[in-house]
Amino acid sequence: MLARLTELEADLLQRRTQAEAEGWIGEIEGIDLTLTFLRAKRDETHRRAQRPTLHLGIPARRRPKESE
Repeated sequence: MLARLTELEADLLQRRTQAEAEGWIGEIEGIDLTLTFLRAKRDETHRRAQRPTLHLGIPARRRPKESE
């Protein structure tokens, strides 16, 4: 997922450069907003990937109760 987010960021940066060259102010604002959310998502994904995994084990089967 991190690699895909990096690809998307590179594409957005290229689109932003083109929008600046063309003078598309509204497009630049939209791209900047998208970049903000994308970078936040990438940072969160990176943080989650750094967390250690927790081994919960395999639950034991319950034995049936004996009739009284």
